[in-house]
Amino acid sequence: MTRRPTTSIVWLGVLTALAIGCSATVDSQEPRRPRNVEEFDAMFQELNNWGRWGDDDELGTMNLITAEKTREAAALVRSGITVSLAHNPMPDEFPDNPDAAFNHTMGRSLRSDTYEFTYHGYGVSHMDSLCHFLWNDRLYNDIAPSASTPEGCGKLGIQNLKSGIITRGILLDFPRLKGVPYLEPQTPLYVEDIEAWEEQAGVRVSPGDVIFVRTGRWARRAELGPWQVSGNSAGLHASVLPWIKERGVAAVGSDVATDVMPSLVEGIGQPVHTMLIAGFGTNIFDNMDLEALAEAAASENRWEFMLTAGPIPVEGGTGSPLNPIAVF
Repeated sequence: MTRRPTTSIVWLGVLTALAIGCSATVDSQEPRRPRNVEEFDAMFQELNNWGRWGDDDELGTMNLITAEKTREAAALVRSGITVSLAHNPMPDEFPDNPDAAFNHTMGRSLRSDTYEFTYHGYGVSHMDSLCHFLWNDRLYNDIAPSASTPEGCGKLGIQNLKSGIITRGILLDFPRLKGVPYLEPQTPLYVEDIEAWEEQAGVRVSPGDVIFVRTGRWARRAELGPWQVSGNSAGLHASVLPWIKERGVAAVGSDVATDVMPSLVEGIGQPVHTMLIAGFGTNIFDNMDLEALAEAAASENRWEFMLTAGPIPVEGGTGSPLNPIAVF
C-alpha cells in the first residue's frame, strides 16, 4: 500500500501550482521542487504507482501500452523508413566509457564469438528493468530487495518484457528547440521546455507513449571529444516527474541517463531515475544514440513514430543491451 507521510501536503501544494500553470515561464534562478531528499521523499510517497495495477504487478507503466495503443502506433508507419536508436558498443576506454564496458572475442575457428557486456553505465545502449533501482530499501510496488540474490532479481526482472515493446515513440529534440547543435552538460530541462517542444513539433505526449530526450550528447562528443558524463550531463530535472505521471508515459529514454547531473536535488544523485523505476514502475532506455533519429524526424517533418524494442529476456536481469528501432 502507498504510504503517505505528513509532509505530503507540501507536495500537494506543488502539484496544484503545476496544474494551474506548469508551462508558464519560471525564473530559472529559483530552485525547483524537489530541492532536497525530504521533498523528494514526499513526492515519492504521493506519486508512486505502488498497488495501482495490483499488489502482484511487475510491469508498472508498461500496463499503459494496450493492444489499442500498439495498433495506433502501427498506423504511424507511412514511409517505411527505419532508424536504430542504439549506439554501437565501445570496446575502448574513454572518459565516458571508463570501464571499457564491451568485449568481443572470436573463437578458434573465427566462425563463432563471445560478446561480453557490462552495460549499466554510459557506454552501452540498454534498458533498465524495474529491479535496478530502489528507494527507502524498497523496489517498485513495495517489493523487498531480499527478493534479489546473486543469481538475479526474484521479481521485476527484464524477462517480464520478453514479448517486446511496440508503441508510439516521441522524440523530444531539445537542441533543435533551442537552436543549438547540442546542450551543454549540466543543462536542466523543465516542464516548460517539454511543452514548448510539443507546440513546436505539433505533438502531444499521451498515455502509453515512450519519450526520448535528445540532449545532443553524441553530437557534442563528435565535435569536442569524450568527456566524463557521470555527474556532468544535461537532462531532465526532477520537477518534471508529476508531468510524466499525469501524461501516462510508459517509458523514458535519453542519449545519456535521463537525469540532469548534478541533479540540483540535494542529497540524491539521480532522482528522475529513482522515481521512474522504483516509484512509477517505468523502464528507462539509457545511452540511446538519437542523432540519426533526429535527422530522420526532421526530414519526415514529424517527431512521432512506431517504436519497437526487444530486450534479452534474462531471468532476473536488471536490464538488457538492446537495439530499439523507430519506424516512420
